[in-house]
Amino acid sequence: MAVSLKNKGSFLRCFTILAVLTCFVSAAAASETGPIEPDTNTTYDNGYFTSQNAVESLLASDRRKMRKEDISKRYKSWKASLKKDDGFDFGIDYHVVGFHATASNGDKDATSGVVRLFGNWELVGRGTENSGSLVFKVEHRQAYTAVSPVDFGAEVGYAGLFQSTFSDQKGRLTNLYWKQNLLDSRMMVYAGFLDVTDYVDVYLMASPWDGFGNLVFATGSATIGSLPDGALGVMASGWLTDKMYVVAGIADANPDQKKPFDGFNTLFEEGETFKSLEFGWTTSKERLFFDNFHLTLWQVDEREKAGIPSGKGLSFSLVKTLNENMMAFLRGGRSDGSGSILETSVSAGIGYLQPEYNNNVLGVGLNWGQPNKEVYGDDAEDQGTMEVFYRVNTKYFQITPSLQVIVNPVSNTDKNVVAVFGLRLGTQF
Repeated sequence: MAVSLKNKGSFLRCFTILAVLTCFVSAAAASETGPIEPDTNTTYDNGYFTSQNAVESLLASDRRKMRKEDISKRYKSWKASLKKDDGFDFGIDYHVVGFHATASNGDKDATSGVVRLFGNWELVGRGTENSGSLVFKVEHRQAYTAVSPVDFGAEVGYAGLFQSTFSDQKGRLTNLYWKQNLLDSRMMVYAGFLDVTDYVDVYLMASPWDGFGNLVFATGSATIGSLPDGALGVMASGWLTDKMYVVAGIADANPDQKKPFDGFNTLFEEGETFKSLEFGWTTSKERLFFDNFHLTLWQVDEREKAGIPSGKGLSFSLVKTLNENMMAFLRGGRSDGSGSILETSVSAGIGYLQPEYNNNVLGVGLNWGQPNKEVYGDDAEDQGTMEVFYRVNTKYFQITPSLQVIVNPVSNTDKNVVAVFGLRLGTQF
């Protein structure tokens, strides 16, 4: 099928935007230093139990890059003074991803870009172990083709998502909550508009911004039917011992990220919620994301207006650092109801860091999944998914080519195997 006029030149537009950002950053650079470092050796600034895509982790990454890059001495000094004098820290990033499929029921191409503004304003107990902060993240997501990457799986006939965040939603609120550290940071509470993927079934390579893109290698392994973000709710986490922890949360199951404050109506009038409870073990607090085993229980209520049944399930994750440069993972989940994409899912893979090449990262993942028969029919066959990506860290950008291979795409009976080539770019300042 021919690509529509809207698709033509989409990659050119994306690269033009990134080129403009390059010129801006290059003009502001005061000196040349080393490459961007990956987010692989950090406890995320007391952001215990939360993903590398949580605001606290993004800000920590931004500060490390600023120290290495010295992008603008004046800009750096201004940001540092804001944080020191007023407790206000913020960052901006831009990402774009594009896909091309070898076979499809419709369009073969999908591209989208996302700009994000995020920040943390420490207002109580600044500089102490029991600080309180206002955390926010706003985004603009725009498709540059007729089909966005989020919808591209259905276009190809795949029971899944090649990317879970690059949509055509336009402006949205993802986070706006109060974060409170308690008991000398042994406990942490979020209250407000939450993204549940910041704390549910977290592991290091799950971020769609700089890790695996496919949902089977992210939160819930594609077995959770609802992963609300911009959702009114509460999360609490804490250390039971020096090696064991617990994370629990409840959030509105019907959020509208474009009208987030409607969540007060949907949560308290409809009362349909997503709930999670996670128990985890690690070798030490400092190794939380590098040597980890956890079990996640979740349940979501029936969403009457959306026509989606209730559901529940279990996810597990085992992550082990094999040596200073290699990490292996085994993850999966099982669900009952909730309109999930997969009923059963098991994934395994590795991540390999190359310090000799600007800390580039290679990721390889394999997945076996059973599509939800309530969604795809009783005849739906098992699917296989492979994803390989290679993240290149340049001075100002991350460039990530990828390959995803789908075996037995559930709604594409003409092809037993479909390959999807991807390219992701990102910059942060």
